[in-house]
Amino acid sequence: MAFAIKAEIRDPDAANFSFNAQKTMYGGRHIAVGDIIFLFASENEGGRGLFARGIVISIEPIAGKQHVPRQTPRVSIVVRRTASAQRPLGRRELKSFSTWQDGQPGTELNFKFYRQATNKIVGISDEATAFLDRFFRYSEEEPKDS
Repeated sequence: MAFAIKAEIRDPDAANFSFNAQKTMYGGRHIAVGDIIFLFASENEGGRGLFARGIVISIEPIAGKQHVPRQTPRVSIVVRRTASAQRPLGRRELKSFSTWQDGQPGTELNFKFYRQATNKIVGISDEATAFLDRFFRYSEEEPKDS
């Protein structure tokens, strides 16, 4: 399983990204070191959606608050960029994928990221992973599964 994160990105050209205390939803809590992750710069913070692909190089679960019964699990992760997106994919491009039960990978991404505006880490299907991989051009210096 691969993952995707929608978060505030201050430097989209960076080689590494640190994300602190991020919410996890839709299987995102299962993220681990070595996992592939697609990075979306949150439009709520001025970003433009998908901009990079990376690999998780560090993860730290965040302990829940005591005496709070329902909490969304949170993790802090560090990601190393392995590729840059070659074309845009964000809220505008995914908006037409809105028939929630149609099984399309674009619909999965629209549902998980834009039905609720919160930033988060999500697990994505093999079909969504293949769909997102089409937004990248890989060279021999940037292996797809590094």
